[in-house]
Amino acid sequence: MALPEWTVYLLCIASVCGGFYICRVSKCARITALKNSRLAKLMARTEKPLFWIAYSLYTRTKLGYIFHKRQMKKARERYPAGHSKTQPTVINGIKIIPVPILSDNYTYVVIDTASNMAVVVDPADPQPVQACLEEEGAELQAVLCTHKHWDHSGGNRALKRRYMSCRVYGNAMDSIPGLTHPLSDKDTIDFGTRLHFRAFYTPGHTVGHVIYLLDGRAIGGPSSLFSGDLVFLSGCGRMFEGNASTMLSSLDTVGSLNDETLLWPGHEYAEDNLLFAAEVEPCNVVRDQKLQWVLQQRGQRLCTCPSTLAEEKQYNPFLRSHSQDLHRALGLQQKQDEDWTSYRARVLEELRRRKDIYKDR
Repeated sequence: MALPEWTVYLLCIASVCGGFYICRVSKCARITALKNSRLAKLMARTEKPLFWIAYSLYTRTKLGYIFHKRQMKKARERYPAGHSKTQPTVINGIKIIPVPILSDNYTYVVIDTASNMAVVVDPADPQPVQACLEEEGAELQAVLCTHKHWDHSGGNRALKRRYMSCRVYGNAMDSIPGLTHPLSDKDTIDFGTRLHFRAFYTPGHTVGHVIYLLDGRAIGGPSSLFSGDLVFLSGCGRMFEGNASTMLSSLDTVGSLNDETLLWPGHEYAEDNLLFAAEVEPCNVVRDQKLQWVLQQRGQRLCTCPSTLAEEKQYNPFLRSHSQDLHRALGLQQKQDEDWTSYRARVLEELRRRKDIYKDR
């Protein structure tokens, strides 16, 4: 989520709609100040009332969807072919197509080429998703939505209207737009004989965030994890609706999965995340090698997905809260009366604090 922009945008709208008192007291100076990038960054990385007002407007009112539609229009004009160049990955007849959405999101179209059955993960913008489905000649069966934020769920209802048999899956606690099939932790979802998904409840970014694991055993290949805003290449999402302990438990769910699992995150944040990882763990050779590859990819606007969980466990600091090297780099030590899990949560909290300051994302 592009936090500073939507934070400022929604606060300005709120100020215009109900801000006569503010104008009287400060002669509208505060509305102008909200447009200042430094203040926007401060609001985006601190848990201040102004930020939470904007967040509530984004997630709980029509203003959030109005802002999302504005972002869709801007992205279509700026990136008519998408923000990144992507290539499909085919695993024994299962085709995974990253569809670049908005300014840095990815939607994933997953197709069983034998039956032409398709599932879509996090369709923020229905237009390019529908174009992809038509080009592939695939019939949409379902939307798998990781969480409620509009940049992951904004196209749910439009696709459901367009494809009458389409079901929308997600966690009911997250108020998913168009939700038809609520999910609980470890629920399985099957489409035909080869598309077998398992949902894992992973709160922290939002209260109802879920991730989806496509089981590779049915196709004789690696599994694929669609992680939404929980885990990115060398990064993790902000803890909007959970604390560090909650987020740690969710990240440990990812860490428990098979090392060969392919990671398909919700955003193209690889370059920024690896540069941050270089600051907090400068002696990580594996991370340095990955960074060089990512810089080459992004220099050509190429997609950096997928990575593998084996890779992520070596260089993603948010999956390395157990690492002594990382503890030393952060200058943290376990307190005498502190249990191991609480200590790791404190490490994660410090990492996320530094990342918020580093790059307002």
